[in-house]
Amino acid sequence: MEGNIINEIKLEFEAVSENEGLARIVAAALIAGLDITVDELEDVKTAVSEAVTNAIIHGYRERGGKVIMNAVLKHEHSNNCIFIVEICDTGVGIEDVEQAMQPMFTTGMENERSGMGFSFMEAFMDKVTVTSSPNMGTVVHMEKRLRALHEE
Repeated sequence: MEGNIINEIKLEFEAVSENEGLARIVAAALIAGLDITVDELEDVKTAVSEAVTNAIIHGYRERGGKVIMNAVLKHEHSNNCIFIVEICDTGVGIEDVEQAMQPMFTTGMENERSGMGFSFMEAFMDKVTVTSSPNMGTVVHMEKRLRALHEE
């Protein structure tokens, strides 16, 4: 992906539900200096939250492990930016990614999960790519183009 890096972060944390909020805050802080709307900020936070939650609940089946968040903010043409984030786990992986990305599909207990995590990510981000291998883990790659930087 072309563009000059404005800022980037790599964060590794325990796969516990309390750290879902940490990932949201870090993603929000990375883009906070941009001229973005509250809706754009909430879109990014929600997508990151869904990806981290999937890693904790489905990737590790709430048995613990490490989640890695790699995020980068790049300058594009006309002072626009692109926010790129990857949420990675080394959990159980996904046997059929295409099936897993279908609305309402879940590996959670019946009535426990909505099966809408990937659908939310796709709705809130411009690009979502999922790569996974059984017993090797999953990488959720998401991108969102954001409005121009503040002019000074």
